[in-house]
Amino acid sequence: MESLEQVSLLVIWAAMISYAIALVAFAVDVSSLRADRDESGAVIKRSRRAASAVAAADEPGDTLVEAPPVESEPPADIPRGKAIGIATATLWLGFAFHVIGVVTRAIAAGHVPWSNLYELTITVTAVIVAIYLVLDRTYNLRFLGIIVTLPLLLGLGAAVHIFYREVEGIPPILDSVWLIIHVAAAVSAIAVFAIAALLAVLQLSVSTGWAKTNRWLAQLPDADLLERVSYRFAAVGFVLWTFTLVAGAIWANDAWSRPWGWDAKEVWTFVIWVIYAAYLHARATRGWDGRRAAILVLIGFMAVVANMTIVNYMFTTKHGYAG
Repeated sequence: MESLEQVSLLVIWAAMISYAIALVAFAVDVSSLRADRDESGAVIKRSRRAASAVAAADEPGDTLVEAPPVESEPPADIPRGKAIGIATATLWLGFAFHVIGVVTRAIAAGHVPWSNLYELTITVTAVIVAIYLVLDRTYNLRFLGIIVTLPLLLGLGAAVHIFYREVEGIPPILDSVWLIIHVAAAVSAIAVFAIAALLAVLQLSVSTGWAKTNRWLAQLPDADLLERVSYRFAAVGFVLWTFTLVAGAIWANDAWSRPWGWDAKEVWTFVIWVIYAAYLHARATRGWDGRRAAILVLIGFMAVVANMTIVNYMFTTKHGYAG
């Protein structure tokens, strides 16, 4: 399967090239934006409508927010020029290459494509792109394109240059159905947490004075709306991460005859759970929102990244095969 492994790597490189073209096209589109203003001089935030639809409900327990209906196509007064057309097309093309790269890697390895950090990274980034494309097609989230594509390229660059490992046989400890269940939940949670973190970055950017001078930031939804959408993604990610933690304990009990052993990876996974639990609790019961909420979301995602990288490379752990 060595040739198939090389095909997978080449296709991942093709995906990166397509994503790079999309990034440039998104940047050109952003540079062409102008902040339209109403008669009072206030900026008309054209992306608020789409974000309002994603933030379907207000605080937990409240009724749904009655946002204006959202068309699958942008309104006529929002021109989607050649740049955004190229960006969208090349993003879809890159995603197709990306999926082929992940699938061929799985076939070459003979197991699901997340037995090491390279495979996990290319799979997580593919899920992130899938989430963005679905949301963009449904809600026209054009404003997220550039901020999704840039970290996506950085993640894939790290995967092929730093994390890459040749195809190996699966370790006996991973030969279990829980590899599919446990890690699939973790992959989904990490992707959702990443979207929440990106929205938190946008929220912090909009809440500063930059939005008054930056044409792109001026077009973004209000900070409070971005925070609410980020909260919903973080809440979904928390549910998936809780399942990851529980499934991991069940798998550990099957593999090592104990559900918990204070292994570095186990401890860090629990720390991440505590951070997001504290964030959701503080926001729901203590009224933590705005900048404090965004900072907690970013701290949580930094802990996720540390769990994927630092813990694997700097700590002695029974999960060393994940590096």
